[in-house]
Amino acid sequence: MASPTQTSIAVAIFASDKGPGDPERASLMGEVGRVFARKGARMLCLAENGIIPVPLITAARTAGGAVEIVADASIVLPQALADVPITIVPDKAERQTYLAAQSAAFVVLPGSLASVSALFGAWASGASRPVVMLNRHRAFEVVRGFAADVLAASVPHHDRNIQFADTVEDLWNKVLWVFEQRG
Repeated sequence: MASPTQTSIAVAIFASDKGPGDPERASLMGEVGRVFARKGARMLCLAENGIIPVPLITAARTAGGAVEIVADASIVLPQALADVPITIVPDKAERQTYLAAQSAAFVVLPGSLASVSALFGAWASGASRPVVMLNRHRAFEVVRGFAADVLAASVPHHDRNIQFADTVEDLWNKVLWVFEQRG
C-alpha cells in the first residue's frame, strides 16, 4: 500500500453548507479539506446552482491541497477563490460525466438534498466509481440500510462500491481502501 502522504487520488467531493446546520457542515467541510490535502488528494469540487463548497475549498488550499472546481455556467467565484482552477461545463449530464472521468471515487459529505442529488446523477452517469459517505450524525443511514438490504443481495462485492465512514480519518482510509480494491 502506498503511503497516504504520497498518494495522489483524485476524488470528486459532493458537499453543501446550505440549509439547517450550516455552521457544523462548514466546519466539517474544513476538516475534510485539510485532511485530504495533507494526504495528497486531488479534489474536484462540484459547484452548481450558486452553491459552492467554499469552506472545503478554502481549507484544502490553505493546507496546500490541489483543488479544481467543476461548475455550471451560473457560478461566480468569490474573490478569495479567484486563482482556483475552474472548469465550466454548462450541461449537467456532461458535468457529471466529467466528474466521473476525472476521479477515482466519489466522496459525499452530509449536506443539502442538492449535493446528494448531484451525487446520484454522477453515479448514474455510466462511469462506475465507488462512493464513500461520511455518515456523521447518521446522515446516510437510510442509504446504508438500502445497501445492506438490497445491494448485498443483488450486487456481488457491493462493499467495493459503497462505503460509510464515521470520522474524517475513517473517510480517507475508506477512500484508499476502495481505490485499492479497484486496482
